Amino acid sequence: MHHVERKSPWPRPSEHVRELIRRGAERALRAPPAWLEEIDAATLSSEHMAVVMSDPVLAAATRRANLSNLVHWAAANVRDPGAPVAPNASPDVIGIARDLVRRGVAESALHAYRTGQNAAWLRWMAIAFELTDDPDALRELLDVSARSISTFIDATIAAIAAQMTAERDELVRGTYAERREVVALVLDGAPMSAASASHRLGYDLAQSHRAAVIWTDVAASDLGVLERAAAAVADALGAHAPLVVVASAATLWVWIAGGGELDRDRLRVALDALGDLRVALGGRGAGVDGFRRSHFDALTTQRMLARVGADVRVATFDDVRLASLVTHAPDETRAFVGHALGELATASDELRAALRVFLAEGCNASRAADVLHTHRNTLLRRLARAEELLPRPLAASRLDVAVALEILRWQRA
Repeated sequence: MHHVERKSPWPRPSEHVRELIRRGAERALRAPPAWLEEIDAATLSSEHMAVVMSDPVLAAATRRANLSNLVHWAAANVRDPGAPVAPNASPDVIGIARDLVRRGVAESALHAYRTGQNAAWLRWMAIAFELTDDPDALRELLDVSARSISTFIDATIAAIAAQMTAERDELVRGTYAERREVVALVLDGAPMSAASASHRLGYDLAQSHRAAVIWTDVAASDLGVLERAAAAVADALGAHAPLVVVASAATLWVWIAGGGELDRDRLRVALDALGDLRVALGGRGAGVDGFRRSHFDALTTQRMLARVGADVRVATFDDVRLASLVTHAPDETRAFVGHALGELATASDELRAALRVFLAEGCNASRAADVLHTHRNTLLRRLARAEELLPRPLAASRLDVAVALEILRWQRA
């Protein structure tokens, strides 16, 4: 009886190619930000990821997962070049399964990671062609790499999908799941009576409400901390017992009934004690229509707030209303800002803030200096410099300048 040698299901590359893979993986670990931006853009551009792209928290989680995948695969190939890479089960990757389920996103969205894989593959090929010009070694290197990357991504997607199934099963049994389901129906305008929805939510939809979105950019978020932030928002509005819905692992949707004007200082103190949290508030509205409108206003505010970075932690729809209204056509917006501000558009934040607050305070320098916590003479010097940079006299273009400065305030630098 002849002995038949079985072929290995994963052939080991030659030692020369293993060394090339190791060197390439070390380069990938030092990938510049532009590489990751390409992978992120490809992943988030998928039609399946529209919901994710519109949510700053989910988009940030996806970017963290992409970075985690790149580092996981590259590090594995530094340790054992060309060997099979185990699926990435890090918190950044598995955690996104929880977020997607809570936003009602289906497993089909995971195909977007293959779009990101294509972008990563183009970068890897560029590395490969820099490592060797030997056609035989290059062919083996690309064959092994293509198989490795494809198998790794498939296994990681399967792990996320399995986690999504487990998360969905858990949510189906929970109170938060029922609230999320009812709120989704109300927001979508489903034919459900306000009385029925109110009963299921334990919250009267007929009253006056103000919606909020509370979120964190920290991957390992704590639901208890987010809920305490919801209570702090209600307290800052002089209200109690908000309706809280878990939108993702790092985001709450909140509705506060009644209450008065927002006490921003009180809320900021509370948030400082809770950590890295941010709050976007919609306007006040009554009944089911007000419930919906305030929520969508809060989502708009969240998107605008996410653009300006972590320096601004609390904003209302009234804060961003104008900038949101006029920034739907980016090219026209940029042209308008340039026309209105000239060189001031690229000047320091201090100069722009000085003129913006001065205009907002009715051109009263003393009040503007108080708002900016600066000396009046310092403000006047900044105003004089800002006016020098304007393409036209301020007296003849005050409205355009004010609008342009408000736009820049809510756009990422």
